[in-house]
Amino acid sequence: MRGTDIAMKKSPHEFGNSCSGNLLNRISCTCNKFRSGREFQENNMTSITVIGTGNMGAAIAAIAAKGGDVVQVIARDAAKANELAQQIGGTSSTFGDALTGDIVILALPYPALDDVVSTYGAQLNGKTVVDLTNPVDFATFDGLTVPADSSAAAELQGKLPGAAVLKAFNTNFASTLATGSIGDVPTTVVVAGDDEAAKAVFARVLTEAGLAVADAGSLKRARELEALGFLQMVLAVREQIGWTGGFAVRS
Repeated sequence: MRGTDIAMKKSPHEFGNSCSGNLLNRISCTCNKFRSGREFQENNMTSITVIGTGNMGAAIAAIAAKGGDVVQVIARDAAKANELAQQIGGTSSTFGDALTGDIVILALPYPALDDVVSTYGAQLNGKTVVDLTNPVDFATFDGLTVPADSSAAAELQGKLPGAAVLKAFNTNFASTLATGSIGDVPTTVVVAGDDEAAKAVFARVLTEAGLAVADAGSLKRARELEALGFLQMVLAVREQIGWTGGFAVRS
């Protein structure tokens, strides 16, 4: 990689006339288009659980479905989980129900991670757990809440020693995941983690859905990714970039 660029889109209508409307409708449209022309082998399918149905959860669940993987959507609001599951052709469950995915993606805010650990700790043993949080101090919006030598992902790994924790998606805004591009650059998901096999399977899920992947190395790099995610949020809040833009990685 030679570096990073910042791209910006001014209007959500730039996503294209064929998939206009709210984010969930655009995701559904894109997902259905991809499915209509895609052939895949069942023995390559991965089971994925997405906990959370906000913009990020919806975009990520659609990404998993695009690649032909089996997707379970979990939320406290059963109606929202069911709505998203129907949009992407997955199944829905209520928070606290059994996990069916080998990869569990936590599309939740940082403060919610402890609840996930207390509810699902034992079930997460042997699974790949993807953390996309940015532990921002929203009281001041002037830094992160984790120690300078740590990260939200490292904390989570310490609480889930039997799981393979990966850091990913925290430097992506939901719109760029849904469209697959930032300006004229394909959306890249930067991933950090200590388990190479887990990263390889996760990368396959993303690339089969049409996204690019950059391996940042060990989970220690989650600290830098979280700082970058925070910086991107600051730029968006200060209206230096749009929420439909952000950092783009050029290879």
